[in-house]
Amino acid sequence: MGKHRVVVLSPAPEVLIKMWVAPVAQRYGISPEDIDVVTVFEPNYEEVARQISDADVVVGDYTFGIRFDASLCEKMKKVRLIQQPSTGYDHIDVEACAKRGIPVANIGGANAVSVAEHTVMLALMLLKRAVYAHGKLVGGQWTHGELMNVIGEIYGKTWGVLGMGRIGREVAARALAFGANVIYYDVVRREEVEKLGVEYRLFNRLLAESDILSIHVPLTPDTKGMIGERELRMMRPTAILINVSRGEVTDEEALERAVREGWIAGVGVDVFSVEPPPPDHPLLQAAREGFNVVVTPRIGGATSEARMRIINVTIENVVRALAGLRPENVVNMP
Repeated sequence: MGKHRVVVLSPAPEVLIKMWVAPVAQRYGISPEDIDVVTVFEPNYEEVARQISDADVVVGDYTFGIRFDASLCEKMKKVRLIQQPSTGYDHIDVEACAKRGIPVANIGGANAVSVAEHTVMLALMLLKRAVYAHGKLVGGQWTHGELMNVIGEIYGKTWGVLGMGRIGREVAARALAFGANVIYYDVVRREEVEKLGVEYRLFNRLLAESDILSIHVPLTPDTKGMIGERELRMMRPTAILINVSRGEVTDEEALERAVREGWIAGVGVDVFSVEPPPPDHPLLQAAREGFNVVVTPRIGGATSEARMRIINVTIENVVRALAGLRPENVVNMP
């Protein structure tokens, strides 16, 4: 066994991880031969507990299959870092880790560009009724006259950004480039984006003023269910909503009713509270019935370019921790 033990809970071959680690380790003065990598391909609680008991660094599971609760934290005798290879980390009890002095880090903005582009794509698909038009045309129906008075543009619309973190800022930049008026709500005022012409709004005003509302908040006790029937009924009937953060941030049944009953004009989601969603999921059913709903299987941050950035950020942070340096993008410790 090497001097450093890295336990990986994401399904990646050990030989590949070692290949990625080697040049970074050498840059930090660590011999790659001194790093032992173990991948747990089918993680369960007992196996994870056994593997992490003597780990120096743990790379989390990007599928969120294993919940790092307080009891798992107690199994870690010498872990210096839990590196989560995703933006979200809601499956990790970050407070329990902090109490044991274990930093938890995510990937920062490694997939921000990819998710931002996906957000804009969903907005355009909803505004242009692209899925409906495509399906009708493939089926032999020419809907030019039907759609010419109902499809719209981003230009001139008010785009509301809920959560002005790294992804929110990338979305705001693209919305501005399309000629939208951009407003935002965040628990922290972001003066750097306001200098670019983005205006702050209180939460209720953001809902009421947005023609396009995109959600970019982490899943926390405060954000869980923050968009429900009350909030949806505050929006304009011509507005569209896009969720690329976490499914649990919204009430999915209320979203379905909102688009069916015309509280809002469209819904685009890349995330679900249960993944994969069951076949009878209300939003899937609404999409099948021709309502203005676009659904994608959590691919917003899954471009090949974003994947390589995620790998690079993850490996860099792992080796920094092994070298005794403070890791980047720590979410649970000052």
